Amino acid sequence: MSIKFGVMINHQYLADEDLGQRIDEGVTSTELIRDLGYDLLFSHHHFLANMQTPQALPILTHLVPFSGKMRLGIGVYIATLEHPVALAEHFATLDQISGGRLVWGVGAGYREDEFRSFGIDHRTRQSRLYEALEVVRQLWSGEEVHFHGRHFDVDGVRISVRPKQRPRPPIWIGANGPNTILRAAAHGDVWLGSPNVKFKWANGNLAAFKDQQQQLGIDTAGREYPLIRELYIADTDEQARAEVHPYMWNEYNAFSTYDSIYADYYEEMWRKAFLIGSPDTVAEKLSILIDGGWNTFIFRADWAGMPVEMMRRSVSRFAAEVMPRFSSTLAAT
Repeated sequence: MSIKFGVMINHQYLADEDLGQRIDEGVTSTELIRDLGYDLLFSHHHFLANMQTPQALPILTHLVPFSGKMRLGIGVYIATLEHPVALAEHFATLDQISGGRLVWGVGAGYREDEFRSFGIDHRTRQSRLYEALEVVRQLWSGEEVHFHGRHFDVDGVRISVRPKQRPRPPIWIGANGPNTILRAAAHGDVWLGSPNVKFKWANGNLAAFKDQQQQLGIDTAGREYPLIRELYIADTDEQARAEVHPYMWNEYNAFSTYDSIYADYYEEMWRKAFLIGSPDTVAEKLSILIDGGWNTFIFRADWAGMPVEMMRRSVSRFAAEVMPRFSSTLAAT
């Protein structure tokens, strides 16, 4: 399987930024990403964020007309906070609007303020996620659904809008712990790796995930294995760090409000997780991940407060100077 590349459009903004202007910039950036030959366009999702964060579903829908043939996804949608009937109909509608290009990236969530505000017990998030996924899958079949679970009770209903893709859009499950990664094998098509895990950890857990799939009778040959990565390219490693650090720190420092690990291990993530540096450095680090079995990469290429021109220059350089090195690479299966 050839290597695929995508970009996650950032729609998380500082409090004093003009939201309308930033959303318009996202349209122009989408057109550039499309024209550069990227394969996927992703957004991200949270409620009650501590920066201006427009919701993922309307943002992605807004970008559909400008996205060409790129597949569209969310990395990841917090599926535990909504009813699966709503999830099934909302995302089936997006799949229809996009002409069958949806990748449904989902996760259980971790921010306790979101769960408190929705009146949901944070401790039930894993079981809620797996029940929600089962109900959505059944609804997307178009058949009448009778489901009686711990969290959801759906009896004798049929969805009003089916996805365009048959039998359904792919389900990519975001997970950050070894046990939840293994459990994802039984509930989704693949595990979607997060942007800040170290190369060795990512590769080791991908191998374990593939082993789990094989034990479940799932063929791993020719399957996508997607990973989100932080990306920024400049002439030298030192220049890349100097240019992008203030903006990355805006977000990682903000994330530490929810989990101190983001600030505590920031320097280590810089060395062992991020794809930031010269084209040669980025290609070398990317090769480590490809050798580990990853074959689809979604890049976070801009961060809160960063001028949009910096992101566009970086993704353009990746497309021109790094992407061709992997155009004929066959990913490990």
